[in-house]
Amino acid sequence: MFGIPEAYIGSAAGLATSALWTATSLFFTAASRRIGPTAVNAFRIALAIVLLGLTHRLLTGVWVPAGVPRQVAYLAASGVVGLCIGDQALLTAFVDIGPRLALLIMTTSPIFAACFGWVALGERLSGAAWLGVAMTLAGVWWVILERPATTTHADFAARPRGVLLALLAAACQAGGLLLSKQGMGHGWLEESQRMAPQAATLVRMCFAGLGMIPLLVWRNGRRRPLVAGPSDQLSRYLPGLGFAAGGAVCGPFLGVWMSLIASDRAPLGIAQTLCSLPPVLILPLAWAIHREAVTQRAVLGAFLAVAGAALLVIRA
Repeated sequence: MFGIPEAYIGSAAGLATSALWTATSLFFTAASRRIGPTAVNAFRIALAIVLLGLTHRLLTGVWVPAGVPRQVAYLAASGVVGLCIGDQALLTAFVDIGPRLALLIMTTSPIFAACFGWVALGERLSGAAWLGVAMTLAGVWWVILERPATTTHADFAARPRGVLLALLAAACQAGGLLLSKQGMGHGWLEESQRMAPQAATLVRMCFAGLGMIPLLVWRNGRRRPLVAGPSDQLSRYLPGLGFAAGGAVCGPFLGVWMSLIASDRAPLGIAQTLCSLPPVLILPLAWAIHREAVTQRAVLGAFLAVAGAALLVIRA
């Protein structure tokens, strides 16, 4: 992989995932504010399926990845939970509370992963891991409870919903990653029989696309009649599609692919940690692009939350 030593491929993929997801959050926030989260989610998944399908064809010579029914079932569930439901919640949270706060709340994903491991696999947390849980929750809630410098009534009303949706997205991301690792064959298939990360990403994305159909039907059923003229709609829709396309390339195509390489080539805890850095990486971008006031409290809270997540997944 680009001349990177074998031992560092998983770590490099995890860092690349964080950088790509940071860019994705900015692209999708801009797109969702123009054309709506559901349209963005459906468009990005459709574009990602095309890109992943073409890539899989070029790499393997076939269009459809090979896998046993159990693998497909795991990856199907992973796609619906993580990429359809979870990302739909996250895109809506981007609009409600902005990408910086939404990504910070996403650092609770390892906590949900630990809970799922305890319930499903009987895994128990060490004392250091519980300290990580406390650090992450403290960092996240310290920032959430900070009163924004300027807040409109609409912003205040949307904030609780945005926080709840970001928490839902974090839970779905943890569940989706666990299911995708199972879908590739970890823990029950020989290494030679496991599905490659790129192929697994394509399968996940296809089932996520199927999962979007009910959401699109529901959205179209409750849409209000257009008030603005065609030119006004076009001036918002075309840039929105452009931002969504940029986000689709960075996120569902490259970002999800890199995250599966990370989880495939590195221990799950380390992979999850390296994939959880966007709350820190986005801080200077939130200030430079959105002119968002990034307070010292926000910076310290983000570092505390990410450090806690790292301690949790490494010491779990």
